Amino acid sequence: MTIIHNLGFPRIGVQRELKRAQEAYWNGKASAEELLATGKALRERHWEVQAKAGVDLVPVGDFAWYDQILEWTTLLGAVPARFAQPSDQPVSLDTLFRMARGRAPSGKPAAACEMTKWFDTNYHYIVPELAPGQTYRIAREYLFEQVQEAQALGHRVKPVIPGPLTWLWLGKGDAFTQGADDTAKLQLLDALLPVYAEVLARLKALGVEWVQVDEPILALDLKPEWRDAYARAYARLAESGVSILLATYFEGLKDNASVLKGLPVQGVHIDLVRAPGQLQDVVSLLGQDQVLSAGIVNGRNIWRTDLDAAHEALASVRAALGERLWIAPSCSLLHVPVDLAAETELDAELRGWLSFATQKLDELRWLAKLLDGRLDSEAEQGLAAQRAALQARRTSTRIHNAAVKQRLEAARDVSLERRPFAQRISVQQKALGLPAYPTTTIGSFPQTLEIRALRRDWKAGGISDADYEKGIRKEIEDVIRFQEKIGLDVLVHGEPERNDMVEYFGELLGGFAFTRNGWVQSYGSRCVKPPIIFGDVVRPAPMTVAWSSYAQSLTDKPVKGMLTGPVTILQWSFVRDDQPREATCRQLALALRDEVNDLEAAGITVIQIDEPAIREGLPLRRADWSAYLAWAVDSFRLSTSGVQDDTQIHTHMCYSEFNDIIESIAAMDADVITIETSRSNMELLDAFEAFQYPNDIGPGVYDIHSPNVPEVEWMVDLIRKAASRLPGERLWVNPDCGLKTRAWPETEAALKLMVDAARVLRQETAGA
Repeated sequence: MTIIHNLGFPRIGVQRELKRAQEAYWNGKASAEELLATGKALRERHWEVQAKAGVDLVPVGDFAWYDQILEWTTLLGAVPARFAQPSDQPVSLDTLFRMARGRAPSGKPAAACEMTKWFDTNYHYIVPELAPGQTYRIAREYLFEQVQEAQALGHRVKPVIPGPLTWLWLGKGDAFTQGADDTAKLQLLDALLPVYAEVLARLKALGVEWVQVDEPILALDLKPEWRDAYARAYARLAESGVSILLATYFEGLKDNASVLKGLPVQGVHIDLVRAPGQLQDVVSLLGQDQVLSAGIVNGRNIWRTDLDAAHEALASVRAALGERLWIAPSCSLLHVPVDLAAETELDAELRGWLSFATQKLDELRWLAKLLDGRLDSEAEQGLAAQRAALQARRTSTRIHNAAVKQRLEAARDVSLERRPFAQRISVQQKALGLPAYPTTTIGSFPQTLEIRALRRDWKAGGISDADYEKGIRKEIEDVIRFQEKIGLDVLVHGEPERNDMVEYFGELLGGFAFTRNGWVQSYGSRCVKPPIIFGDVVRPAPMTVAWSSYAQSLTDKPVKGMLTGPVTILQWSFVRDDQPREATCRQLALALRDEVNDLEAAGITVIQIDEPAIREGLPLRRADWSAYLAWAVDSFRLSTSGVQDDTQIHTHMCYSEFNDIIESIAAMDADVITIETSRSNMELLDAFEAFQYPNDIGPGVYDIHSPNVPEVEWMVDLIRKAASRLPGERLWVNPDCGLKTRAWPETEAALKLMVDAARVLRQETAGA
């Protein structure tokens, strides 16, 4: 029989129970015991769901209080010195939270660790901090405790841990950079491997048969030193005697496939959704007794799997390998919602096309029975429903819009050029009359319970359109008055009408659908509900003009129009898979071009089009970058190139490394770019300085993902560092991201101090 296993399950709960428990604990409204009880209940529920679906090896260790890399970092005892972790004591949960957020219910607040994107996903992890001579130890027991929890419930478990080379690759520090170019980090491997070996030995002593060791960096471009390190590392891990499943995902192995030859592991998992062509090459490298885990069901998107095509792809491998062929999702199901059964309000036709985490396990069960030739009535019914849904989607009239296709073709002749920045900026400076070091925010202001209730009641029909508009207008006016009072220079309307920076726009565009409970974790307790792009994208009417115009009518200061860019809407949605992503992105760009032009016509002179996902969308292999960057940059410029010189275009990007794509960032030709630099202490400016980035830039001066309020001197010092690298006249002062998730008291305090910091800088400039 074909073994079914899973690489990881969503941890948040169908109703985001984990988020609510975390935030209640952080806010002092729940005890640590209550938080732990919620986590335990969720783990038990999710293990049971997987076991009932037929999963033979249930993953353990995929649960995390913030993210799985931070969990492992704390297990290794790799806690930075500023968190004052005693070297002979276990790392507490509050220390973990302080590393992630800067503070917790206990312990002294400290600067949070850096956070960045997990490969090419919208999920974030806390970056391990590395130091020369760093030592490691087992400093938390969570993994072993959870294994025993699951075993006590009768589950056959498969612990999941990050691989030693991936963990090192992800880390950085004063002496080390992130990524494969820094081979100096490999000097830490010898200190790391004994702790890995001890973990595996303890798991074996608990009766564990298999351990999944995740090495997703094998999907990246690696230097020979990194590839060579695998033999040494896994020879050491093999001494534990436990069976190791080496898991790769998000791309094919390509030139890294040579790592597998003779590697002392008992199994290999590969992603056959992203890289179906690698199957035969990997099979040819397997040893006689090694297992191949085929990641055949898409772990990152929500469309049903074509199980007949999957069976055809795997049938010959099943015949050759027999029971050494396992099947699984392509990657952890962390990236999709928990259960489609909760979507009772989604229309029946569209619902029939979808598959969430729970349903993907059903797909695996039916595929296993198909491969084994042991179909029963349940599998027959499931396969029949699957085939009918796929056929209905292929022939649906809801997907294609001839007018959109025609406009997309005509847009090939649209100019993407504006006049040179040096000419535009002088016109903009005269029109806007801004001081040195102008201050602004990224767009959103705190989403209070009252705002959420107003929006919820309106959508449910509990209040009239007039009452809703009155409530939103009051919130906008309050935000405008606050910004005027503290002295911000370029204002925003605060976005009280928006539930999410992507979902909001999707609700106003054709070709999108929405779920009620389709939540996916982004970082920590932050969850997003990605819209579903199922058809051609069209803008039936203006989406933001009325709110932006109202905000501008309240003040003489410029108010930014706020839009989400085409690449980010694409990346942060579940995207149709029946046409190239490039085509969908260009459709989005045309819709946004209309919105930009309407904002300008309404008198909005500053328009921000956020593209935080531009780096995230990069293919994992450099050879594929140029094609992606060409259409991604062109899509942004298609959105913006229709405006006049005196309209200032801003963009925002956060938690991304820019060094290797800085030319493309410059090619976007935004008048002002705002970026995250507070957690990285202005490190990200290295790329802008080396490139001699020509346009204006706002390096974020405080970390909005931490509740800590920054000091004036801290922010002044950060901008001084920026001014030592880039011309001061081109620098803006702003937070590093939107303020939606923050509370008002800390927001007010931080922004007042930020304005004070800008005034200090202006005085220094005037006195120079």
